[in-house]
Amino acid sequence: MKILLTTVAFITAGTAYANDEVMKLQKDPNNWAMQLGDYSGKRYSPLDQINTQNVKDLRVDWSFSTGVLRGHEGGPLVIGDVMYVHTPFPNIVYALSIPEKGRILWKYEPRQDPNVIPVMCCDTVNRGVTYADGKIFLAQADNTLVALDAKTGEEVWKVKNGDHAKGETLTANPVVVKDKIFVGISGGEFGVRGHLTAYDIKDGKQIWRAYSTGPDADVKIDPQKTTMLGKPIGDRDLGVSTWNGDEWKIGGGTTWGWYTYDPELNLIYYGTGNPGTWNPAQRAKDGKREGSDNKWSMSIFARDADTGEVKWVYQKTPFDEWDYDGVNENILADITVKGKQVKALVNFDRNGFVYTLDRATGELLVAEKYDPTVNWATHVDMKTGRPAVNEKYSTFANGPDTNSEGICPAALGTKDQQPASFSPDTGLFYVPTNHICMDYEPFEVAYSAGQPYVGATLSMYPAPNSHGGMGNFIAYDAAEGKIVWSKPEAFAVWSGALTTKGGVAFYGTLEGFLVAVDMKDGKELYRFKTPSGIIGNVNTFVADGKQHIAVLSGIGGWAGIGLAAGLNDPHAGLGAVGAHASLGQYTNLGGVLTVFTLPD
Repeated sequence: MKILLTTVAFITAGTAYANDEVMKLQKDPNNWAMQLGDYSGKRYSPLDQINTQNVKDLRVDWSFSTGVLRGHEGGPLVIGDVMYVHTPFPNIVYALSIPEKGRILWKYEPRQDPNVIPVMCCDTVNRGVTYADGKIFLAQADNTLVALDAKTGEEVWKVKNGDHAKGETLTANPVVVKDKIFVGISGGEFGVRGHLTAYDIKDGKQIWRAYSTGPDADVKIDPQKTTMLGKPIGDRDLGVSTWNGDEWKIGGGTTWGWYTYDPELNLIYYGTGNPGTWNPAQRAKDGKREGSDNKWSMSIFARDADTGEVKWVYQKTPFDEWDYDGVNENILADITVKGKQVKALVNFDRNGFVYTLDRATGELLVAEKYDPTVNWATHVDMKTGRPAVNEKYSTFANGPDTNSEGICPAALGTKDQQPASFSPDTGLFYVPTNHICMDYEPFEVAYSAGQPYVGATLSMYPAPNSHGGMGNFIAYDAAEGKIVWSKPEAFAVWSGALTTKGGVAFYGTLEGFLVAVDMKDGKELYRFKTPSGIIGNVNTFVADGKQHIAVLSGIGGWAGIGLAAGLNDPHAGLGAVGAHASLGQYTNLGGVLTVFTLPD
């Protein structure tokens, strides 16, 4: 413990920016210093003590109960010999001594208004805390961003980022870049207008805020300089003109996913969510799909980390008709595409397509399906970047109060927020996926602040004519746009993946299994049942000279909302309850951290 604090203090004193410290910490594989492993979001570790030959011998080293039920997303941070663990609402944070196998060094439990719980769309989840500048940063459900002293757990400062009375909440993992901490907003199902905000890490003062919808000044777009697909946008205020009337003001585009950063380009990357109501007819300008892109929902933004100005933007699902929230992580990897080495950005979107772009310019390089059942669009036009919509599955073409059947994927997406991993050793991406389709019936809905603004009834079920399960763990070649191998699972794979130098990829299942597979062919090497379903993200670190694997169990999230919230109506949970109705036969509620290692 003393060694850690001395080291951190020395690093902090000798750097100009907090992220200099973070980059040093993340380069040391003994730590797990960021939720996504590093700024690039690869979730890869160069540790190889655990490998394909001995992973079968993993055993539980120690475990820790969080004392909280419902969905445990995200995962623990490891800085030196201290582990920082978070929970869903009420967002408790623990600092645990690793040498003492989980002795509590301090505990922070914020007091929050319980009225925030009903306006949390898809369970009371939180995707993890952030470390930088000797502080632990927590984005609380009630929209409070708080900085804690990493040594003591005492509050250093806190600031309000939103208002839950309007349906705004916080579930995302903040990211520190230079002297700023970035945090988004949740609440797309409540007519919240999405934004990303930068605060000063020293005192919490707001530096800038950039909205997802609205006039260019609000979005921080310069139509003559900001590009899409390599060309200036040109037209002004598309964040207003592509909406029906004032729908952009309650236009969603929330920013509750993950944020990655390229220090060389000084660009921060993130995605925006669904556009307002799930009934597309209410967002259609002049009653037509043409001209109704609902910008800049469903988009990838590349912003200057200092100013927030948009360098480039790419909209993946214009005029979303299926709730294909576009917030999934943007993994930064240098790969060879068509014989050329590219600084790429790879995005496995909810809509079932994976996009490979040049992360400096936003040029679209590859766009292909990563589940063969995807049918709402036939392909992505590489010249325009637009999906070719299959009218049979268009909820807009079929109209309100009409049930469009057999749409794949379901609104849960081919992948939701559960982050994928990239291995520089194989050049492949390892992706936890959902294999679920849906029926979707939109209807007219009125906006009222703080009340659900959904306007659709959904039913979800396993993809027909397939393996019968609702998930796959896949290896994907983003340069070629093809699945290399696919391993089926009974339920949606809602856990973040981890890859290692030892040739082993890890993920968790909704039943609660930690699974290890050979990265070459997907062969299962290890499976261990933890106390509850896993929707957390697997990580790895070194303690006492030994490599460890850690994961949070605690069933919940959107996929497990029925079990987490005690819901039985198959249409409840925005349609997810029916698909996972049998989950209660395999696991139960309870937040537990489990730490594994090899025997001596």
